[in-house]
Amino acid sequence: MPFKKSVQLAIEITTKSQEAEARHHAERLEQGARGVLERQKIEDESLAETSRRELLGLQAKSMIVESTGAATAEANATSAAQQIHGEASVEQANFFAEAQKLKSTAKLALMKATQEAEIDYQRDLNKLEIKKAKKLAEIEADKFKAIVDSIGANTLQNIASSGPTLQQQMLQSLGLKSFMITDGTTPINLFNTAGGVVGPK
Repeated sequence: MPFKKSVQLAIEITTKSQEAEARHHAERLEQGARGVLERQKIEDESLAETSRRELLGLQAKSMIVESTGAATAEANATSAAQQIHGEASVEQANFFAEAQKLKSTAKLALMKATQEAEIDYQRDLNKLEIKKAKKLAEIEADKFKAIVDSIGANTLQNIASSGPTLQQQMLQSLGLKSFMITDGTTPINLFNTAGGVVGPK
């Protein structure tokens, strides 16, 4: 084989060998880069998933806080409204009780005043009746005394000793209608009654 051809063949073999080595090296570099990229991608995806979970967690916490805050605010508002309503009901009940107390007190005072007025009226009426009865009794006593004084003791003695019919007629003629005269044995009853010896009807 000529030397030139041998050199040329050696150069080709060396070139191909270098090309193959360079290609293998490039492939190794490419595979290594791919591996690095895949790992980086996996790490990035893992980090992104972690970040997404954290974000979802934060969003969930935020929603819980917001929901709890709204529920708490609503509960506080409801509690405050119920407290105000309860206080208003208690105050209204106190006003009603006070009004009933005043009404009962006024009614009791009116009843007491009415009863006292009726008692005073009846007392005054009784005093007038007693005064009237005493006055009438005094008038009758004065009348009887005047009649007895005008008739005289002797005339009365004669009347007492006469018969009952004559006694009645004589006493009636003197205007005596409500007296009883007796000599100790035969009383003459001139009261206006339905039985016994009576005066004129």
